[in-house]
Amino acid sequence: MGRADLDTASAPLSTIAVEVLLALAGGPKHGYAVKREIEERIGGDFVLGSGSLYQALQRLERRGLIAERAGSAPEDARRGRVYDLRPEGRRVLAAELGRMRRVLTQARRQRLAIGPERP
Repeated sequence: MGRADLDTASAPLSTIAVEVLLALAGGPKHGYAVKREIEERIGGDFVLGSGSLYQALQRLERRGLIAERAGSAPEDARRGRVYDLRPEGRRVLAAELGRMRRVLTQARRQRLAIGPERP
């Protein structure tokens, strides 16, 4: 693994990438279920475009963080590809959430964010 690979591996993930990994942390899902879960979690009038979602899925798959797998249920075949979080994806997600927690803690110290500070 070269220096560029290390930098890419440790670079912060995009918001969509984090949301996709969070959606898959609960178990394998087809693309539409991932999209629906993200939209429900973010709420409001947010609509995730299919193009943006599938680009994020492809990038995460190329990085080895998620894997496409064959659907086992008949409804999987109708809905398209099913994606699963790989162990490396779970590790990267945990690291990214830790980084985000540190940023939020600093923002609270500077009174830029509200809410209780937790370790």
